[in-house]
Amino acid sequence: MGTHRRPRQRAKGGGRARTAATITLAGAATATGLGGTTVHADPQPTAAQVRAKVDKLYQEAEVATEKYNGAKEKADAAEQRLEDLRDEAARKEDRLNSAREALGSVAAAQYRSGGLDPALQLALSSDPDRYLDGAAFAERAGSRQQAEVGRVRKELRDIEQLRGAARIEVTSLKSRRAELKRHRETVTGKLAEARRLLSRLTAEERAGVGAGTGQRASRASSSGPREGLSASAQAPNSRAAAAVAYAYQKLGSPYVWGATGPNAFDCSGLTQAAYRAAGVSLPRTTYAQIDAGRRVSRSELLPGDLVFFYSGISHVGIYVGNGRMIHAPNPSAPVRVAPVDEMPFAGAARVV
Repeated sequence: MGTHRRPRQRAKGGGRARTAATITLAGAATATGLGGTTVHADPQPTAAQVRAKVDKLYQEAEVATEKYNGAKEKADAAEQRLEDLRDEAARKEDRLNSAREALGSVAAAQYRSGGLDPALQLALSSDPDRYLDGAAFAERAGSRQQAEVGRVRKELRDIEQLRGAARIEVTSLKSRRAELKRHRETVTGKLAEARRLLSRLTAEERAGVGAGTGQRASRASSSGPREGLSASAQAPNSRAAAAVAYAYQKLGSPYVWGATGPNAFDCSGLTQAAYRAAGVSLPRTTYAQIDAGRRVSRSELLPGDLVFFYSGISHVGIYVGNGRMIHAPNPSAPVRVAPVDEMPFAGAARVV
């Protein structure tokens, strides 16, 4: 007969003790990692790092903004060409309808006369004294009829060509609008990310965003009417002086990407508006504006010259003398006076 053993009694509270031990070990494993090394949470970026990241996002957004501006300019031009083609086609259709009516009148007259040749009808007329006059009229009528037929054919060909050109413009316009959408999404995405990062900073920490030399730029922004008059007086001509005066009037205006005034601007929108006020038409984008005038070196700069920055020519301002410019920096800063050397200088152009 086998020996019967009594089962060992579990210690009171043993299950809870093992559970606690398991949690402790798990926590230790989490803290040290599988290899036994301590794992630290990613450190929060400093205010300076956030500002640097935001500045980079603003620069990338400005590149996309200039691409958007260029695509919009082309889309607007395609839309205008399409509208012009439609207007011209409508005018030609009116002329076609008139020519068809004239042909219809001739055909109706021939039908009423039984379709006989006009010369034969006149020969059989009861009034032969009018034969010669009538024959001349018949000859003119035939020529007129042929001319009307020719006009109808030409209008039909022209209208078909216009419709073909319009179809090409419609395709181009769709492509431009798709391009606009892509650039718009890029800009708004980068600006949204910049706003998210800026929300981590205090108002004081945000002050230096958007300027490589934020404190100097802030001090330089306190410009008054007297300084504006002085800068205009040093401009090489009256149009450059008018553009400088306009830029001074817009100090403090908000930056809005894609805006060309009169109450908000992006960088190339400000320069375009300033010269438009001076009676000069500038292209819409930075990379087109740099070729709108004569290139000048940095040492030759005069008030009214356009100054460009970054290797991709993605930013522009108006030089106002003493190493400074007026520009629309980014959504964190209004139109202001700033040092030319706060960004990588890429070139300059004298418009007039």
